[in-house]
Amino acid sequence: MRPDDWHLTHDIDAFLARAGDFLRSRPALHTVPLTVTEALRARGAHAYGSGDPVFGVLEREGEVRATCFRTPPRRLNLTPLAPDEADALAVRLAALGLPVPGVGADRDTAEAFAGAWQRHTGATPTLHERQRLYRLGTLTPPRPLPEGRGRVAGGQDRDRLMRWHQEFAAALGGAPSADSGSWADTRIAQGRVTFWETPDGTPVSMAGTTPQVAGQIRVTPVYTPAHLRGRGYAGAATAEVSRAALAAGAAEVLLFADLANPTSNGLYRRIGYRPVTDFAVYDL
Repeated sequence: MRPDDWHLTHDIDAFLARAGDFLRSRPALHTVPLTVTEALRARGAHAYGSGDPVFGVLEREGEVRATCFRTPPRRLNLTPLAPDEADALAVRLAALGLPVPGVGADRDTAEAFAGAWQRHTGATPTLHERQRLYRLGTLTPPRPLPEGRGRVAGGQDRDRLMRWHQEFAAALGGAPSADSGSWADTRIAQGRVTFWETPDGTPVSMAGTTPQVAGQIRVTPVYTPAHLRGRGYAGAATAEVSRAALAAGAAEVLLFADLANPTSNGLYRRIGYRPVTDFAVYDL
């Protein structure tokens, strides 16, 4: 195939007009581009960073076969690609001089693009993380639940949300991808973070969600401060926010887990999440 089969644009509306139906055709596998493009459409081009986003659509014989996008400074995100499609994209991006600091996709696609990028640019790929995408089957709240209850975060929780957002990003080995204040304000306004709090009203864990797009909601982030872990709080918060997603009408409730963390993977399975496919993230 030809590198020119990849059509690139900075225009979110043009991208969605061309690729929106394709993305909605497989909501689980396309959860990241669906939720990110919805945020960009609703909140502006810089909702996820300071640079101009780049979107790509692969068309063959008038049919959309795949997409890509990058919101600087984040990595490139890809929908599933065959090796020749990944190679053509690498050629196209390299020829245009567009920076690609990393890539995230299903495992085979990420490996194919990382190898192609190395061939065409000389950059050495480094595996950053292996992830597993899960889909909720039958929700099974943990038993026994820790004492306390779930509560949707409100305006009085802004400082805590900002702090936990920063701590969550640091725990992943990086800086927050968005301003913590605007991150907290958006989620408070939309009711998208749930705390698990102890009987005295102290929040001890949080679980957030993305907006519902194409019938899917993704649980992210799930965070418990280090000194409060191992007490069942994250499982309780995740179960509560998953229940709320189902009540909101989501046909699919999804989440990603780091495969290097057997504790979180075991927790999600116990409360009803089932594997969909594995993803990989490379630094380039």
